[in-house]
Amino acid sequence: MNRRIPSTLAAGLLLLGLSTSLMASEDIADQYPGSVLYSKPVEFIPNVYSAIGATAPPTYENSGHNNNLSFIITGDGVVVINSGGAYSLAKALHEEIKALTDQPVKLVICENGQGHAMLGNTYWAEQGVKIIAHEAAADEFADRGPQSLSAMQKLNKEKAEGTKLTPPTETFTDAYLVEMGDYRIEARYLGPAHSHGDIVVWLPEQSLVISGDMAFHERMLPLFEDTMTADWLETWDTAFEALNATYVIPGHGHPTNMDQVRRYTKGYLEYLREKIREHLDKDGTLEDAYYVDQSPYKHLDTFEELARKNAGRVYEQMEFE
Repeated sequence: MNRRIPSTLAAGLLLLGLSTSLMASEDIADQYPGSVLYSKPVEFIPNVYSAIGATAPPTYENSGHNNNLSFIITGDGVVVINSGGAYSLAKALHEEIKALTDQPVKLVICENGQGHAMLGNTYWAEQGVKIIAHEAAADEFADRGPQSLSAMQKLNKEKAEGTKLTPPTETFTDAYLVEMGDYRIEARYLGPAHSHGDIVVWLPEQSLVISGDMAFHERMLPLFEDTMTADWLETWDTAFEALNATYVIPGHGHPTNMDQVRRYTKGYLEYLREKIREHLDKDGTLEDAYYVDQSPYKHLDTFEELARKNAGRVYEQMEFE
């Protein structure tokens, strides 16, 4: 069954949590054959758009577009969230923006230091656009960017043309606040989460958070070697919940609400930690930890790729907590 881009009505229902169950978890190669973007940007609330990436791993067929590329048309310019995972993706997103508005792109906010958030920086720098990121995300990109670039070039082949390592033009520590047109836009570092320098973009007047990799719901969240799950849960409870957002555009997957991301991010982390704690209390080994029961989450995209790996990493963390 092929999934179609949701209509404005369907998107509105999804935001309210009324049609999440109707969204199939399967993926197809490309939903927008006329572009290297995986899907055409859709307006989810007035003037806030997102090109939803595949929830499968990056492939040549999806051009490595497996995260969300969002933008806000403010009335006095456009703010883009995530530069894109390649020069070609950034350019394609810009073409979609120019088809919607004559307002220039004035700012790009990178939600973390991973390749899919920053490898499009070169394109935007050529347009003279300011690119901002958290200082830790900039450091991570400086450290791991060459590896990300190499992997993307191998994956994307000729579609990687023009992609270079271009750092953000400006970094921040706690928050970067923007008053532009009709919008107040707050890029905030809430604390340790999925990766170094993860931020959220908060629109307080719209009660919408572009959460980046703070929150997942349609695909299983990945745990890196340096992802501290206890710290992520603390950040969630003390800072992310405090936003009390009505709408959530996650880093991966369709826009939704707090109930859904709470269930599949906080809920999953708590569930997996509980299973690993039970395993440790029985003197279970790392080898057996890979096979703890995660069946309540087996319907999520990337479950097969990530579930066992996640369990092993939580075991290694909790063994010394």
